[in-house]
Amino acid sequence: MNINEQIKCAVRALDAKLALDINVLKIEEISTLAEYFIICTGNSNTHVRTLKEAVEQKFDEAEIAPHHIEGHGGSWVLMDYGSIIIHIFTDEGRKFYQLDKVWADATALSVDDMIKE
Repeated sequence: MNINEQIKCAVRALDAKLALDINVLKIEEISTLAEYFIICTGNSNTHVRTLKEAVEQKFDEAEIAPHHIEGHGGSWVLMDYGSIIIHIFTDEGRKFYQLDKVWADATALSVDDMIKE
């Protein structure tokens, strides 16, 4: 599975579990951390955990292992898949850390196109 397929897989898994405000940022031109960030919001700590598990399941099925996962079910879960880093927040956590604003220079990709394909 190439990186574009991985992004679509993650976005679709998050959307299927009703993640809010999914944002995909292409950061490779402004950072060495990763090529892409996927940022989304869950309604509660339980929803954040559900979103994390949905992505894990889809990536496990595709035999894609994470490098590291932090924050198993709190207000912020970080899933590091190397080229893709997925941030799943509660609304409060997302407002506090403001990653969308911190990475405002990144190129935003159309999530709607990924979900509709």
